Amino acid sequence: MTHADFHKEKMHDFYYKNGELYCEKVPLSKMIKKLGTPIYVYSYRTFTGHLAKLQKAFRSVRPLICYSVKANSNLAVLRTLVKKGAGLDIVSGGELFRAKKIHCQGKKIVYAGVGKTEEEIREAIKARILLFNVESIPELEQINAIAKKMRKRVNVSLRINPNVDPHTHDYITTGKSENKFGIDFESAKTIFVGSKRFSHAQVCGVHVHIGSQIETGDPFVEAFQKILEFIDELEVEEGIRIKYLNLGGGLGAIYSDENPQTADAFAKRILPLFKKRKCQLIFEPGRFIAANSGILLMKAIYVKKTAVKNFAIVDAGMNDFIRPAFYNAYHHLWPLKKRENAPQWVYDVVGPVCESGDFFAKDRELQEIKGGDYLAIMTTGAYGFSMASNYNSRRRACEVMVKGNTFKVIRKRETYQDLIRGEKASA
Repeated sequence: MTHADFHKEKMHDFYYKNGELYCEKVPLSKMIKKLGTPIYVYSYRTFTGHLAKLQKAFRSVRPLICYSVKANSNLAVLRTLVKKGAGLDIVSGGELFRAKKIHCQGKKIVYAGVGKTEEEIREAIKARILLFNVESIPELEQINAIAKKMRKRVNVSLRINPNVDPHTHDYITTGKSENKFGIDFESAKTIFVGSKRFSHAQVCGVHVHIGSQIETGDPFVEAFQKILEFIDELEVEEGIRIKYLNLGGGLGAIYSDENPQTADAFAKRILPLFKKRKCQLIFEPGRFIAANSGILLMKAIYVKKTAVKNFAIVDAGMNDFIRPAFYNAYHHLWPLKKRENAPQWVYDVVGPVCESGDFFAKDRELQEIKGGDYLAIMTTGAYGFSMASNYNSRRRACEVMVKGNTFKVIRKRETYQDLIRGEKASA
């Protein structure tokens, strides 16, 4: 599939009408006038549309699609996806709390993460989640001990590290032997063979997740073939049958000039591997569903011209959106209003945070920016607000969901009082 073919699919619902940027049927200038900036803006139709693409592509195997909460954990986003049939993939007690808050059924929750605490394990058992994705032998022993004390029996899926290079950013690679994630094949086999000693943890699943923002099917096929060979070996040699096969996430989104596979292309590539397999398939997409579903609106405060650079200084900072600073990630910048025949200038678009890493674009050719102009950072629906902080004692942005011709604030902008909640002035 070519890059042009991919773009024939509807990626998102942000577009220009008469030179003005819209989300679905809402002109974003209307939103800014009421709420100010910075604002995270989400499209309901894009979120649900990307989930529907996966559901349709894999309908023949009826998988459980567990949206990865860490990508965007706003309650309205989670509730929207759960109402459309999604389960949830969680990695912390806080994410479990959010899942319960929007009434996601426990049987549609899977729990990953390398460092689950005793309290988190207890709460997950109480919530009757479907599966713990276990990352180490000590973790499995801990889950078994806690379940035994609670007189409960829980399902466990072993996360296997297949030592496959997904050819993505080092920080989002999770399936190589040097990564902290998962268990090697030999250790996993030992656990399965000796699983009867875990009286209250039924080891009945296999989990694999090799990384994020993976553009081609090759790493997936390599990893899944290794996993299936392992499963066959367990069944033939040990008589052990796997009930759940969790294939993780990792499908890419377009940020710049990437050429990721579509849901249909991914399904056509991997579904032949699972013909005649009776285990329940589970997927954990996050970025694929959320990334193109959101933007971050911001205002240019000043334009600073020096002998070597033009700096557009905006009111959003790395505390609001850290991906460019953290991953050197590329994100398109769109003006709120396109001006006909506007001159083009080269800018570094930077925030007000006291760090040289506080930037959104460097040496970027853009429509001429003037103080008071508004810009949108595109493709910020995943790992945008969920990674935001209060660094420099900055208030976090508000979040807004657009649905058709209406918009609703789904998280208020923080107040200064919010910044000091829980603090004491006296030591």
